[in-house]
Amino acid sequence: MCGIAGLVHADPRYPLDRDLLNRMTGSLAHRGPNAQGLQTWPGAALGHRRLSIIDLATGDQPIFSEDRRKAVILNGEIYNFQALRRQLKGRGHHFSTRSDTEAIVHAYEDFGSRCVERLEGMFAFALWDEDHRRLLLARDRVGKKPLYYWQDGERLLFASELKALLQDASLKRAVNLEALDAYLSLGAVQAPLTILQGVYQLPPAHFLVWQAGAIQVAEYWDVPITGPVSRTEEQAIEELGQVLDGAVRARLVSDVPIGAFLSGGVDSSAVVEAMTRLSGRPVVTTSIGFREQAFNELEHARAVAQAVSSDHHEVVVEARAAEILPRLVWHLDEPFADSSALPTYYVAKAARERVTVALSGDGGDEVFAGYQRRYGLNRSEARLRRRLPAWVRRGVLGPLGSVYPKADWLPRPLRARYFLQNLGTTFERAYFADLCLLRDDEKAGLLSPEVRGHLRGHEPFTAFSRHFERTRGLDDLSRLLYVDLKTWLANDMLVKVDRMSMANGLEIRSPLLDQHVIEFAATVPSELKYRGRISKYLLKRYLEDRVPHSAIYRPKQGFEIPLARWLRADLRDIAHDLLFAPRSLGRGFVRPERLRTLWRRHQQGIGNHASQLWAVMMLELWSRTFLDQGADHGPLTA
Repeated sequence: MCGIAGLVHADPRYPLDRDLLNRMTGSLAHRGPNAQGLQTWPGAALGHRRLSIIDLATGDQPIFSEDRRKAVILNGEIYNFQALRRQLKGRGHHFSTRSDTEAIVHAYEDFGSRCVERLEGMFAFALWDEDHRRLLLARDRVGKKPLYYWQDGERLLFASELKALLQDASLKRAVNLEALDAYLSLGAVQAPLTILQGVYQLPPAHFLVWQAGAIQVAEYWDVPITGPVSRTEEQAIEELGQVLDGAVRARLVSDVPIGAFLSGGVDSSAVVEAMTRLSGRPVVTTSIGFREQAFNELEHARAVAQAVSSDHHEVVVEARAAEILPRLVWHLDEPFADSSALPTYYVAKAARERVTVALSGDGGDEVFAGYQRRYGLNRSEARLRRRLPAWVRRGVLGPLGSVYPKADWLPRPLRARYFLQNLGTTFERAYFADLCLLRDDEKAGLLSPEVRGHLRGHEPFTAFSRHFERTRGLDDLSRLLYVDLKTWLANDMLVKVDRMSMANGLEIRSPLLDQHVIEFAATVPSELKYRGRISKYLLKRYLEDRVPHSAIYRPKQGFEIPLARWLRADLRDIAHDLLFAPRSLGRGFVRPERLRTLWRRHQQGIGNHASQLWAVMMLELWSRTFLDQGADHGPLTA
């Protein structure tokens, strides 16, 4: 894995700031500790930090075309590069390295910007075409690798991380309140927005062409939404095995040690079983656990490790591990409220002690329908909603839900208020509301009047509605899976995995997010994904003779920390400072009196407001790190 950065200007006579390029690239050193490469042209520059994985000797970047008029820098891996290499050699191209990156520049020579359609892997790359003074940026299909950009007049800057762009002092650190609104709803900023005004993320499955100061952004791939293909259950199981083996096999190519994360759940067990069988040797596996048994999965991971004879290692996370929160926030670049970033950091750190590459089970829930409570309850609500007359739903249940007692002590799906509100609205809005840390009425009570005034008319739901609109005609579960892949997975799960692994110089590969696995799963009927109360039905059936039964059919636990308890105990003082210090309250984002109410209720055990409090804490820690400090600072130390 690597870090990329660069800048271009419409006027080739424009004097490029090489020191700026050095600072931008240097700020990404954690992503690529092995080498740095810089290249400049009149009005253009590319910078690269390398974590060496393939072709250790000659794979430094940028990599050039034969005539050296085109150059590419890549963050990620191209898994089909060997097949592409053979094809391109047949078309007359000469390769000077064994690197997967070189296939991109030659593919561009033949196919132009549409070359990205031929790439399979996880990637964000930049290609400079000196002949046409054209920059091509592209991002992989599901967003495993990040790419930010900022256009400043005729100048464009891009980088793997936001902190690299902040090396330019002319980029104003002004908070994008619409992005903040989405963050407080969903716990993460939603692409293409970023937390800073004027800075954007290139969305997954898109490429950007810059030429003469003008930008064009286009989508090059989408999840197939043609509906299910008729096949028997046994045929589906066999085909799943074939595509999964192909995905894992492609990710075993490496010139450095390779291992896997193992939770003992369905997804990671499927990956480790395939790795063991295909490689013919024990896999180095790493698991994480907690002192609190309700959150601890180590015994399940041990059972799978024993079954596949892996070289297994464990790490236990305690509340004092939160002392590294400033470092995590620095690596995350934007406010991020998914507290599982903490254990993700530690499992990546532990794995890096033994391997440089680790395979993970990320994506199994979104591709094969693993969120039992989320998908089951929403589909049940949808069936009930269809049976109720519209006047009952909108005229009775919706208004009743707005005044019904909140019952904060109950898990959110069991609160009658939310249930009534969901029945009183549409399927799409009900699902969005269930994903929210703060529903619209709760957020309105927390945000300051000034912020609310600025956001009048803005709805974070709009980003979701666009994806829902594409899936009209599909069944309910297929629609939810599509939306989750485009939103939750891309903006939360993969952000967490990329930043926390890169913080430790570890490359993560996700076979269950392979293009062919996703496209296969999109053709599988929903009744083979979620049958009765069994989530991930097809994947579990495939695994029945391969891993222990307990790994397949135990209740889903989730990768969570005991946040509610920690905020009442070990993290109480840290949390109080982040929430109520004068500079925190002085930012004007939230209403202090409402925040104090949430804090008091949580501390007294009246309600569980851990997620909401954590979101405000992470917003403040981000503000201290990126708004209060200069661009050349690293993580907060105090």
